[in-house]
Amino acid sequence: MSKVNVSKIFGKIQYVDAFPDYRVEVVNAFPDLKVKEVSAFPNAPGKWKIVTAFPDFKIKKVKAFGDFKIKFVSAFPGPVKKS
Repeated sequence: MSKVNVSKIFGKIQYVDAFPDYRVEVVNAFPDLKVKEVSAFPNAPGKWKIVTAFPDFKIKKVKAFGDFKIKFVSAFPGPVKKS
C-alpha cells in the first residue's frame, strides 16, 4: 500500500534529479497509479502534463524504494483499486 494519496497527483509534472516532491518507481504490473502523459487538460488523477518550469509536482524516477509505483498507459489513467 502506498503511503501517498495518489488520487491528488495530477497536473503539471516536472521530472527532476534532485529535491523531488515524490520518488516514483515505473513498473509494468501492480502500480498504485496509472499515468497518461497529456498535452492539455491535466485535470484528473493520473493525467500528467510534462513541463520544464513551474510544476505542480516534482517527480524523480527511481529503481527501488519509491513513494509509490506508476504505470504509463494510453487510456484510463487514475488510481488503481486495491482489494
